[in-house]
Amino acid sequence: MTTGNQSSGTDFVLVGLFQYGQMNTLLFAVIAILFSAAVMGNATLILLIRLDIRLHIPMYYLLSQLSIIDMIYVCTTVPKMAANFLSDTKTITFLGCEMQTFVLLSLGGSEALLLGFMSYDRYIAICHPLHYPILMSRKTLFMVICAWSSSSTNALVHTLYVFQLPFCGSQLINHFFCEVPSLLPLVCQDTSRYEYTVLLSVLLILLLPFMAILASYARVLLVIFRMSSGRGQTKAISTCSSHLIVASLFYVTALSTYSRPHSLHAPEEDKVVAVFYTIVTPLLNPFIYSLRNKEVLGALRRLLER
Repeated sequence: MTTGNQSSGTDFVLVGLFQYGQMNTLLFAVIAILFSAAVMGNATLILLIRLDIRLHIPMYYLLSQLSIIDMIYVCTTVPKMAANFLSDTKTITFLGCEMQTFVLLSLGGSEALLLGFMSYDRYIAICHPLHYPILMSRKTLFMVICAWSSSSTNALVHTLYVFQLPFCGSQLINHFFCEVPSLLPLVCQDTSRYEYTVLLSVLLILLLPFMAILASYARVLLVIFRMSSGRGQTKAISTCSSHLIVASLFYVTALSTYSRPHSLHAPEEDKVVAVFYTIVTPLLNPFIYSLRNKEVLGALRRLLER
């Protein structure tokens, strides 16, 4: 396949998140620690949910899917960034860039939809606890299939379209991984019409689930404020607020990147923003959803006692 002056056999060059230097080496070490913590945290949560029968309920099935996504997500970006930083070679093949773009779009879309479904799960658990087993047991598998299939289809369409465009400009990608916004500046034709389709996808896959999360938490807070127990109110608000903050961090940073036309992007700013939705939120998710959860902590204690 030939795309303008760019062929499928030509490598791209990733500028990376860091350049060589004492301060950047320290930042690289910090990212490496965060990456390790994210992988270990998500892997531990997946293991606990799989091994402990008490966690075999819809809520934790959705959470295990989120952990799988987060673990693959960080493994798709950070190891390549590390390899490029530690070696003189900063290239990525055309096919490798294409695959990375597809995987990240697919995983990011799945996470956005799953977070929305998880907020609905919590809404049912708090507002309709007696109906929770019946309502969620029927819907959980459908939610997961819907999230994976719709996001993968969306990712495939955008990836195939972008990589058939003529890349006849620079081969230098000013980012630490391949994604659609970082590739569009390399295209030597007008992409304004295509960017409207990107915006439409953003509205459906990012903005709508985010608005659904805000609406569900608003309903949950109304129920919480009607509680007679002040201690119960404080605990519920603390848990919900932590979930909402981390979810908002993912949605706001992803929306910031994908909702703007490429002419308004600043590469250095985009790289910093990308750290939040590719590394920080996958790191925070397992800890936010487990450290405040007595059932998960109980499962961890039982596993350690074996």
